[in-house]
Amino acid sequence: MPPAGGSTFRSSHDDMNSFVVFLEDWMIRQEQILEELLLAAQDMASNIVESQEVNSTGVMRDLISRVLAHYQEYYEEKSRMTRRNVFQAFSPPWFTQLERTFLWIAGFKPGLAFTLVTESVNDLSENQVQMMNLVREETKVEEKRLMEELAKIQESVTGFQFVGVAGRTGVQLLNTGNIEAEMDELKTAMEIVVMDADRLRTGTANRVVGLLNPLQSLRFLTAAAQLQLMMRRVGKQKEAESQQNNNNNNNEGLNGR
Repeated sequence: MPPAGGSTFRSSHDDMNSFVVFLEDWMIRQEQILEELLLAAQDMASNIVESQEVNSTGVMRDLISRVLAHYQEYYEEKSRMTRRNVFQAFSPPWFTQLERTFLWIAGFKPGLAFTLVTESVNDLSENQVQMMNLVREETKVEEKRLMEELAKIQESVTGFQFVGVAGRTGVQLLNTGNIEAEMDELKTAMEIVVMDADRLRTGTANRVVGLLNPLQSLRFLTAAAQLQLMMRRVGKQKEAESQQNNNNNNNEGLNGR
């Protein structure tokens, strides 16, 4: 009979492979969506006749809804993965090293949305600026709260590893039920923080889109998709170059023998 640990490892490995397959397909569709966004922007720029503009606005609203649904699909699948293995969510092997350097509680920082608006939308009205600043400040408050929650979890992890375990007697250490209960409590706390962070990410993006008109939303969503795909492309290029350099060094070492 195989040990339980081996079964757990295989299950975790299968979960990771399942999400990797999903993510690769999702990224392909993300590239297709980016092409649609760019084409829609060109159409809007070329439509001068009012009737054409009204028709294009309807098309754009439909596209924006599909883009938001595409992101929602990602977060729903990520939520399932997080419940299966929350520890992988904090250092996801399906992302490149470059992508991982920009992670904030297992995803992009919600405030990034406002940077993208600043860089991609240059025709905000005064009212839009005021409302955007309000959402920005509310987002900062929530970001701070989540970071404080994560800090508490990290402190509990340190206490669990070095104080709780080290302070127990040999007999107490044999009582693995207590350790498992503490680990379950830790996992639950981490899952809650990730879920809350994801809700803040999606909620902030939806609120930003709600403040923008269709053309502005198009620019914002285009900038977001371009940034994400660019980071993944560059990250993969760097990893491929690093692997090639390692292979060359290994070959030189073998030839030098």
